[in-house]
Amino acid sequence: MAVPKRKVSRSRRGKRRAHDALSAPSLSYCAHCSEPKMPHRICPSCGTYKGKNFEEKEEME
Repeated sequence: MAVPKRKVSRSRRGKRRAHDALSAPSLSYCAHCSEPKMPHRICPSCGTYKGKNFEEKEEME
């Protein structure tokens, strides 16, 4: 059975965990409607990407 020979110090443990933090997703703003969106994706509010309309927004009645 694999058992550690020595106690892992707080600094060594911290160095190992230094790269485990989650980063917040980056956001860009739509050039058409100025709403925040994920980069390189169709805008969820207006449906445009790079000046072209890809989704027709349906009007709710």
